[in-house]
This record gives sequence, structure tokens and C-alpha cells, in this order.
Amino acid sequence: MSHPPPTVPRMTTTPSDGEQPGIDPVMVRLGEAIALGQQGRREEARATFSEIWAEIGTDGDPLHRCTLAHHMADVQDDPRDELMWDLRALVAAESITDDRAAAAGATGPVAAFYPSLHLNLGEDHRKLGDVAAARRHLELGRQAAVALGDDPYGSMITAGLDGLAERLST
Repeated sequence: MSHPPPTVPRMTTTPSDGEQPGIDPVMVRLGEAIALGQQGRREEARATFSEIWAEIGTDGDPLHRCTLAHHMADVQDDPRDELMWDLRALVAAESITDDRAAAAGATGPVAAFYPSLHLNLGEDHRKLGDVAAARRHLELGRQAAVALGDDPYGSMITAGLDGLAERLST
């Protein structure tokens, strides 16, 4: 699934020695891993995401976990692994507050994350042959799409949902 380029969010805490004020070092590293994936360097991206995941853990900052899992799913070769990572992203998103998202530079509410998350889950289930689950996530994605802005990102996700609907109808 195509995603907009990552932004480098501001930190919500005081930086430690050697860090630039206002920069979230984990998001910077995630941005680098995302770029590797977008360049087709999937194995390197997976390795970098895995290192970061080991550092932040399952109890780390939900925004970090959501971002990592959402993009780690995109560099998986097995659709079952892709589904596992997309599910992790969805679970993490449930713990992100609008204030945390805004502090990270998000231009809209956390609710605007859900159309993309459900689009990816729908596509995962379609690939795995679970049409009922794919349709359920398509519907959830369409319902959540009301939170999208009238901008290129919103248009991209809406087009993705339309494409998934088309693939499910054939």
C-alpha cells in the first residue's frame, strides 16, 4: 500500500544529550526505514524495523508502534505476516491520543489513521482469501473515511478503498 512520506514529529519531552531539540529520534529512524522500503530495499527495511521494534517493545509509545507496524507490513513477503503487522498497527492506534498525534505533526485527528489501517487489513484478508473479513474492513474503512481531509492523502486512501471494493467484486 502506498503511504505519504513520513514527517519528523516534534518531541513531547526534553531531548537527551546529543539529540536535537524538537526531533523525535525514533520517528527519524522509522522514516529512514520507510524510505528503504519505498526504494525497494525490503530486507534492509525489515531489518531496521525489527531493530527498532526490539528497542521500543510491545509497550512502547503507541504512535511509534503504530507507525512501525503499519509500514513493516508493507515490506513483508508473506500475506500472513503482513496481516499480523497490520493488526499490531490497528491495536496500537487505539492507544494514540489526538494530542500525541498533533505533537508528532499529524495534521488531523487519530480517527484519520483508521481508513488506511482498515484498507490495509482488507487487502491482507483479500490476499488470504477471506472475502468476508476483507469486506468487513472495507466497510470499516469507508465509515472511517469521513475523518479524512480533502487533500491528496485523503484522495489516495479513498481511491485505495475504491480499488479494494473493485477487486472484491471480481
